[in-house]
Amino acid sequence: MTEANKNPLVLVVEDYQDAREMYAAYLQFSGYRVAEATNGLEAIEQANALMPDIILMDLALPKMDGWEATRRLKLQESTRHIPIVALTGHALAGHAEGARQAGCDAFVTKPCLPDALVAEIKRMLASRDHAAAGKRGKTSGRGRI
Repeated sequence: MTEANKNPLVLVVEDYQDAREMYAAYLQFSGYRVAEATNGLEAIEQANALMPDIILMDLALPKMDGWEATRRLKLQESTRHIPIVALTGHALAGHAEGARQAGCDAFVTKPCLPDALVAEIKRMLASRDHAAAGKRGKTSGRGRI
């Protein structure tokens, strides 16, 4: 978490307003703080300004797609530690592999049930926290895609 006693901050990057609002509302209902971006450029700006705990990144975005935004975030020292969950309407195996190569830590096919998305967020944050504990001298864990 970004500060003690604060709920994790999720950056939702989705150009489709209805989907973005639905994700944001359900995540807030589930106890998360939420920030939003509508394209890859905004995603990079928001990530740098807010340092979210996790990013949900649609891959098909205007101005700069989610693939490129993810690559840029993973190249920056300040943001490379932030887990990124790729959101896409394409369920093809090649897209999951491409998302992993771009730097995504997990891959969720849309449409997805809100509970499944929250479960993936919890899994990724637990994996991140476990890995951070490992860096402090405990066992480390790895997220998967």
